[in-house]
Amino acid sequence: MKRATPAQQTALDWVQSNRERLSRDHLTLWHLAEPSWREYKSAAFYVDVLRREGFTVEEGSGGMPTAFCATWGDGGPLLGAYAEYDAVPGMSQAPVPRREPRAEFHRWAAGHTDPHSALGIGALGGVLAAKAAMARHGVRGRLKFFGEPAEKMCGSKPVHAAKGYYDDLDASISFHPTSLPALANTCLWDTHCGLYWSCIYTFECESPETWIGAMGREGVVNSHTAARAPAALDAVCLMYTTSKYTREAMLPHVGSWSLNEAILVAGQATADNIPPHVGQIQYAWRVPTLAMAEQIAAVLDHNAEHVARITHCRLTKDWVTKTRPGLANHALAEITYANFEMVGAPQFSEDARAFAREIQATLGLEPMKDPFMPEIQTLTAPREAEARLRANLPPWQMNYTSDDYVEYTWHCPTVRLYVGRAMLRPPRPGYVYPDWPRNALGGVPAAIDPLHLTAARVIGATLVELAEDPDGLKRCQAEFRERTGGGIGGTTWMAPLLPRDFPAPVHFRWPEYVDTVRGHEWSLPTPR
Repeated sequence: MKRATPAQQTALDWVQSNRERLSRDHLTLWHLAEPSWREYKSAAFYVDVLRREGFTVEEGSGGMPTAFCATWGDGGPLLGAYAEYDAVPGMSQAPVPRREPRAEFHRWAAGHTDPHSALGIGALGGVLAAKAAMARHGVRGRLKFFGEPAEKMCGSKPVHAAKGYYDDLDASISFHPTSLPALANTCLWDTHCGLYWSCIYTFECESPETWIGAMGREGVVNSHTAARAPAALDAVCLMYTTSKYTREAMLPHVGSWSLNEAILVAGQATADNIPPHVGQIQYAWRVPTLAMAEQIAAVLDHNAEHVARITHCRLTKDWVTKTRPGLANHALAEITYANFEMVGAPQFSEDARAFAREIQATLGLEPMKDPFMPEIQTLTAPREAEARLRANLPPWQMNYTSDDYVEYTWHCPTVRLYVGRAMLRPPRPGYVYPDWPRNALGGVPAAIDPLHLTAARVIGATLVELAEDPDGLKRCQAEFRERTGGGIGGTTWMAPLLPRDFPAPVHFRWPEYVDTVRGHEWSLPTPR
């Protein structure tokens, strides 16, 4: 096992010295729990911290109000990392050992599930630790830290990529709390995340009076007794059902893929004979290949066009996001995992275990001496994790699941780091815990701090090594050039799938918190 260099040791010591600060900051973000594209207070928190730490910060980077791009340093390699901070609607949970939404909100408000609160603080801690070490030991290097909103929609990174924000990076680190026990405490090897595409279809009935001419509108008959155009509400319903019916015809029955929908606007009309004027439905699909993504898009477009004609609506399509498939970098995975071995897996205190036992008792289970899964407390070598991941995948499928970190992988050598989070040990094979215990554990410092503090140590040590060891960085970049046919613009390089002038989809009717005369509420606001 490797030993830390003096600069790496300074980074590790910085995390240890600032553990209480990082724990406190994590709870701040966890309680904010702001959803995609509406992370105003969370983004402002990071901007304030980074400016006080001496970073130059561009707020609203890429035209996204809750994004930012922060830089520090002068000379040397440019190394990237990022924070995410969006929460998930419907997942509000208090840090208690029972199902209970946060006191100030009802159950359908947002809450942190992955949790991105710990993702962001782990990455921030690593970057600040590296900065402190580089400054103290005179290590030449620059740090570029991004605020990436709307990860749950894979929203910001394709926009940053399309607008060139990643083009000058020499290497980057993507950290995520583990969601699969088989991938706890490791780095991805070959099978990185696949594509995530999402779009919104808007149906507008602008001229309902032309539906069937003047039939039923003559004499004393008024519009309330006329034949009403099907209009926008029927359009959303028909789009929903038609796409359900045609789902099995979209792709061959091979490979893992999914298609999900969300209704953003459903009519906006009274229960009268006035036709609903506008309706919106969003689709999102996860696939392992570009051809599969394009096929689903073509079927959805075909469905939407026919539905618009049937319901007497005008159709508009807006893209929310388009990601590329992830690209591996073995050299950077090896460097990062070696630092992970030096740091060690997360370890949990008796306080964390006591809280977990309370959850098990609430669920009617026999509390366990160690209620946490053993996988989250040990390291898994990247090649071993790869074998576990591929056990149920067909040989041809080279990408699995989705996350927009993949955008970084096409602009510089990028590692995908997974660190174990507190996950409860099942009492028997096949038992599945509900969601709320995982979410509650995310708000308990004893249970969540080992995750983000471990990540901060690994990230800080790796950033320092990349700045200190030019030969190691060159190996990462040589592999990147080989995989892309020469780097950005190379023969096998895949360009961003969104245009450079793509407007971020921040204006749609996304869930958010609002302040009214009634107080701070969870609401679905009227679109501008």
